[in-house]
Parts: sequence; C-alpha cells; structure tokens
Amino acid sequence: MTLIDRHTEAAAGNRSIVMRIKYDREAHTKRPYYAYSDRASDRLGAGVGEPRARSLESITGMLDRIGCGYLVLNRERKVVEWNAAAQTTLERQGEVADTASGLSVALRRLIANVPAHFLPGSLSWVVIRSSADRPVILNENGFIAPDETSIVALLDRENRSGPNPQTLQKMFGLTGAETHLALRLAQGDAPLEMARSWRLSRTTIRSQLASLFAKTETKRQAELVALLGRISVLP
Repeated sequence: MTLIDRHTEAAAGNRSIVMRIKYDREAHTKRPYYAYSDRASDRLGAGVGEPRARSLESITGMLDRIGCGYLVLNRERKVVEWNAAAQTTLERQGEVADTASGLSVALRRLIANVPAHFLPGSLSWVVIRSSADRPVILNENGFIAPDETSIVALLDRENRSGPNPQTLQKMFGLTGAETHLALRLAQGDAPLEMARSWRLSRTTIRSQLASLFAKTETKRQAELVALLGRISVLP
C-alpha cells in the first residue's frame, strides 16, 4: 500500500496535538488549549492527554489506510492537519489545495450550499458524488478528537483504494498473479477486460479467479470485492 503523506501547518516532523493548560488573567481561571509538540513526553500515548491524542491518531490513521482524505479543523474551522488524499480530492474539484489556508478555503467552497455542522470532538463525512453534484454530509458524534478540534473525512466516490498486497498474501497465501488480480477487482475492473489488457486467455483469468474464490472462501465476484473492501482498512 502506498504511504499517504500527512501534513501540518507547521514544518513536518514527529508532532502531535497535545493538551496544555493556560491561565486566563482576565477571567482568573485556567483553561485547556491544544498545540503541536515535538517533545517526546507530549507525543501520542504519553501523559494526561493520552486517551484524547490516541483517539485522534487512531481515526486519522484508519482514514489513511483506506485511502480516504481527512482534514483536522480547529475551533475556528481552519485546517491544521491533512493528508495527501484530502489534497488530491479537493484538487480534483478544481481547487488550489497545497496549504492549510488553501484547504480551508476549498472546504468552505465545497460545502457552501450544504448545511454543515462540524462539532468539536466529532467526525463528519463529506461524500463527494461528482463535481456537478452537491456533497452529502454525515455527522458521527462521539469523543474522538481533542476538545475544540474536529475531523472531516472526504470520501470521493470516484476514487477507489485497495488493500495492502502484502497483507493479502499473508492472509490468504496468494500468488503474485492472484494478488494483482485481486487488487484490480477491488478497483472495479472486469476480469475479461484484464485478460485483454494483460494479453492472457480467458481460461487463465478464470482459473486465477477460481483460485481466489477458493483461498478467500468466497463464491461470487461481488462477495470477493466486498471482502477486499473490508480488508483495505488493515495496515
């Protein structure tokens, strides 16, 4: 599986979102705020903010693995972190999305005509059907991100990702040819089209497909593709 780059507004590095306490002199009280940190003690899995930071990292990591774009927004709904899939998705919509500010503008334009409520601590799915249609927004409530931040997942229906080929081979003992066939099936290609493009006989493709069914314990192509889709979340 291709590694999907992750970016932040600042320079890249081993950074994490951490919770700190700031004293508000005017209100005479302490309040939490979130910032990026390079310190080992502040990284994910360390200190008081461990459950919150780990939750954010687990969600974004999962979205990376399935090839889904994501944007992490601060309380002003400005992008503070994103991955390459999100950048590519928004650029396919004709946007210039190579910086945090550009991504923020692109997101606002994308959802301009759609009611959107990106609540702190929530995950919102923006499903893009085509460049001509308005996106569909689905909100998933729950404490999955640090306070005052939210995650927006960008799901482009025209962009299909597949499972990790090494994972497929380990799980089912597939050959190289069978793995290649499985990945193409996951992307929506038809067996007979692959036979023509690879200059193979129909008998050879059907034999490889039959072997895939046997090794994955599936009976139909649709069942196999559905299984491959579920496996795509694995590293």
